[in-house]
Amino acid sequence: MLGDVGGTNARFALQHAPGAALTDIRTLSAKEHPSLEVAMRHYLHLSGDAVPVEAAIGIANPVVGDWVQMTNHHWAFSIEAMRQTLGLKRFVVVNDFTALALSLPSLRAHEWHQLGGQVPRERAPMGLVGPGTGLGVSGLLPVGENGWVPLAGEGGHVTLSPVTPREWAVVAWLQARFGHASAERAVSGQGLENLYQALCALDGVSEAPALTAAQVSQRGLAGDDVRCTEALQLFCAWLGSVAGNLALTLGATGGVYIGGGIAPRLGLFLQRSALRERFEAKGRFRPLLANIPLLLIDAATSPALLGAARALD
Repeated sequence: MLGDVGGTNARFALQHAPGAALTDIRTLSAKEHPSLEVAMRHYLHLSGDAVPVEAAIGIANPVVGDWVQMTNHHWAFSIEAMRQTLGLKRFVVVNDFTALALSLPSLRAHEWHQLGGQVPRERAPMGLVGPGTGLGVSGLLPVGENGWVPLAGEGGHVTLSPVTPREWAVVAWLQARFGHASAERAVSGQGLENLYQALCALDGVSEAPALTAAQVSQRGLAGDDVRCTEALQLFCAWLGSVAGNLALTLGATGGVYIGGGIAPRLGLFLQRSALRERFEAKGRFRPLLANIPLLLIDAATSPALLGAARALD
């Protein structure tokens, strides 16, 4: 049994042998299940009361030791206790973006869309960023002839770096509200909501509506609300900055991949935004970054499920 667990949804699948195709792929709402165990049991029931021998999940949370407490959701559990309760021989839990990073070498050309740069170098470091409920960040480093090592970290919580006067004002608003203005406070679903509220406050809108990330995106893409559109523009610009920082840190000449649930839905808006310009805008290192491709993951089947399978190898 394989899982990709986020703060909003949990996606599960079955794999009957190493390297086999995934089957019974289903997405369950996290808020409709009181615990991960209940969600997993519900999925197994929906899948004909399957009885897995092993399980691996990628979860939107740091994984350190046995106890896992989700950052963006109330689910919490002991890995070993869950293994015993579900009757599994092995239960592997990794960060969701660690799992997604493990899937990158397996992605085929039709599963991503390139946004500038040159052809990705083979057997070279890769970066991964993904705005969803939060902001996931990871990387993948080549080891030996065919091996890869994923990087587990919380790069979404690095300090947000403003460039324009408007961005400085937005960051000041975020700092006043949250104390630390992290990248995730702007480049995520909650970040879109924060950006809209910040822009309303800066423009003197006394009673700004409490729009959801989906509403900000819809109105911004349709051009129905100038502040929603500006929030999307800031989102894309900062996503580019974060991706560029990651590319420099890792020397990611194998490309920087963009995952998560938000970016693929922005379509042409993302392509026409400041994303690529801000990715490359690193002063003396612009020529290096100009060659590094940005690769938008748009695979229909969650690649993180394949990455979870790799975690069992």
